[in-house]
Amino acid sequence: MYSTAAAMKLALFSVLTLLSFHAVVSVATLHFQHPLDPLTKEEFLAVQTIVRNKYPISNNKLAFHYIGLDDPEKDIVLKYETYPTLVTIPRKIFVVAIINSQTHEIVINLKLRSIVSDNVYNGYGFPILSVDEQEIVNQLPLKYPPFIASVNKRGLNLSEIVCFSFTMGWFGEEKNSRTVRLDCFMKDNTVNIYVRPITGITIVADLDLMKIVEYHDRDIEAVPTAENTEYRVSKQSAPFGPKQHSLTSHQPQGPGFQINGHSVSWANWKFHIGFDVRAGSVISLASIYDLEKHKSRSVLYKGYISELFVPYQDPTEEFYFKTFFDSGEYGFGLSTVSLIPNRDVPPHAQFIDTHVHSANGTPSLLKNAICIFEQYGNIMWRHTESGIPNESIEESRTEVNLIVRTIVAVGNYDNVIDWEFKASGSIKPAIALSGILEIKGTNIKHKDEIKEDIHGKLVSANSIGIYHDHFYMFYLDFDIDGTHNSFEKTSLKTVRITDGSSKRKSYWTTETETAKTESDAKITIGLAPAELAIVNPNIKTAVGNQVGYRLIPAIPAHPLLTEDDYPQIRGAFTNYNVWVTPYNRTEKWAGGLYVDHSRGDDTLAVWTKQNRDIENKDIVMWHVVGIHHVPAQEDFPIMPLLSTSFELRPTNFFERSPVLKTLSPRDVPWPGCSN
Repeated sequence: MYSTAAAMKLALFSVLTLLSFHAVVSVATLHFQHPLDPLTKEEFLAVQTIVRNKYPISNNKLAFHYIGLDDPEKDIVLKYETYPTLVTIPRKIFVVAIINSQTHEIVINLKLRSIVSDNVYNGYGFPILSVDEQEIVNQLPLKYPPFIASVNKRGLNLSEIVCFSFTMGWFGEEKNSRTVRLDCFMKDNTVNIYVRPITGITIVADLDLMKIVEYHDRDIEAVPTAENTEYRVSKQSAPFGPKQHSLTSHQPQGPGFQINGHSVSWANWKFHIGFDVRAGSVISLASIYDLEKHKSRSVLYKGYISELFVPYQDPTEEFYFKTFFDSGEYGFGLSTVSLIPNRDVPPHAQFIDTHVHSANGTPSLLKNAICIFEQYGNIMWRHTESGIPNESIEESRTEVNLIVRTIVAVGNYDNVIDWEFKASGSIKPAIALSGILEIKGTNIKHKDEIKEDIHGKLVSANSIGIYHDHFYMFYLDFDIDGTHNSFEKTSLKTVRITDGSSKRKSYWTTETETAKTESDAKITIGLAPAELAIVNPNIKTAVGNQVGYRLIPAIPAHPLLTEDDYPQIRGAFTNYNVWVTPYNRTEKWAGGLYVDHSRGDDTLAVWTKQNRDIENKDIVMWHVVGIHHVPAQEDFPIMPLLSTSFELRPTNFFERSPVLKTLSPRDVPWPGCSN
């Protein structure tokens, strides 16, 4: 037995060891902001002040294109999770700013209110476009004499025209400037402007010079009519339908989840919700409580959408450049919109507000940016047993799931992004698309008039919905019961019986391989049946299986562009559905840090050429979820949700079903309802 004095010395030694674990760790102050919390209004303002003090706007042209958390080292965050009152992590902020036409990468220590580093980037590509500069450049055509002449030539009303900027990509040019293409649309008699493009005009503007630098008026195509394109209910007339009956939701015991700052606990789950102006919502530190082991077990350190690649499939002058990277070029966070209560979410949803920043660094409040709600009514598990004499057994459990939802509206498309948590241990990320098709105007009014490839479908008279793809790249940093994990591929293989030992001629069995390097882990889903899993080879169940989580993918979609095509070089991270890399806190963006006009030299596909070791390491899975979109008339003039999802499902993680003893919510008597 230790003496009291010895015990005190041991305790003191333990605390001192912890506090010396890393140079940035110090005794906590009274402020207990979580190290992964989104930036606050005050922090944005502090960043603005610190940078402006070094580069006064009276003498410098300064624009903030990204202000975000400089990710702390994972091991220190995990220490904080264990000892939150003893450990603090100084807030460091990463800034990308264009100062006097140079791109600066600035790291700021907010606690010291000082700049840690300030480097000029001289490589290819440019930062995220700011909302402010887009608003300014969109006005340029309306004052440009050649465009006004083109409008008059078409017999259009200049006051009824709106223009939008579109990123231009890269197509082998030796030099690039920060240019955008501008497309213009008619807004008379409808707010559904995207379905009324003015076709046949090329406008290129320079964002630094803020002037039009290239203009061509090629040909005149009919502007599609506004008839039956208005989607606002206030502007529509009867008859309406089909009729839907009212429904109310009531939680007499209150919500089943608790929100403490940005940390959420629900059922057997705990996790943190962050927000970033590029990534949008970020799920971190997801752990699940194991009822049998009486402890919480780590599952996912961090998950978010790293990039969205949307290449359109029209190679003509009008459309060839439309190969968008919505996260890296426009910012998922900057494009996040407020959720509409009782429409985008059920009445019992709760909301989290956040802040985004403008080009001058000023923060603005984004209300209802994230919502959390429980979803009822599905079946968790059930069984009807009729094989036991004199017994009638029916057992069923109601499933209640937790949804974390955001909506990202980039131009014409609205992306509904869900993270669904299940009591069974599964996490189901889901994407649903709505909004408006990218329409190309045409003189064609009927399919019979089509004489050549129009690169899409005629969805209405004078309106072509262009073929395109949506490739979402998910960043999934698993920590299954700890940071040291491996990636396994279990192939399902047919075996023929040739020795006469059975009346069967064949069966299938499994063969498991553990990926040793990044090259081993590049997977194209759908070529052959296989199970893909992240496992912890250091922890086994009672019967000897490695604990893990497997990926249950959506219907796989693969890129159809050739690998030497310029958009695919930039989007080479879609060449495989699954990639696995060793954890590196700087490898966050699959398309690279600078995506606008990028050349594909800083992507996931390039990083993995190092072929690093990934066996029994801290690893990250990257998963591409794709949709090949062949437009149909039902998508016009505004499309119902088109959705896809995948599941991260526990596999030998628990000793048995974790919801075996989960009870259904008690029934609530309600007027007018009967069993």
